[in-house]
Amino acid sequence: MADSSFDIVSKVERQEVDNALNQASREISQRYDFKNVGASIEWSGEKIEMRANSEERVKAILDVFQSKLVKRGISLKALDSGEPQASGKEYKIFASLQEGISQENAKKVAKIIRDEGPKGVKAQVQGEELRVSSKNRDDLQSVIALIKGKDLDFAVQFVNYR
Repeated sequence: MADSSFDIVSKVERQEVDNALNQASREISQRYDFKNVGASIEWSGEKIEMRANSEERVKAILDVFQSKLVKRGISLKALDSGEPQASGKEYKIFASLQEGISQENAKKVAKIIRDEGPKGVKAQVQGEELRVSSKNRDDLQSVIALIKGKDLDFAVQFVNYR
């Protein structure tokens, strides 16, 4: 019998982020506390740019955006937002999306699987993802439960389960 396997990846659905950004933009344009403060949120190349005339307002914009991401099922671990920066008379926050598992993080996850997972489960790094394979499908299910139970500092998804 062939090995069963699945991949551990860290990907963000770009369309869902776009939808969350549009919802946040719409809410910001309609909310009373964002009137006349120059509040906006938009794509700036590959980053998301939030701007307002005070540090508190720009942090509130980030909070609105984060709540929209959570409602759309996107982990906040994938969002890397900076500190508010003064730029002339306004404040800006730049946020970027983190995709892919770094070699260092992939090695950490592989070590967790080796140390705490069932015997006979193999984990190998393949680029920005991690392939986990075993002869027993129940072992793979327990590895998924193990990884979900860990508090990793990056978002993970499980794909290509066969």
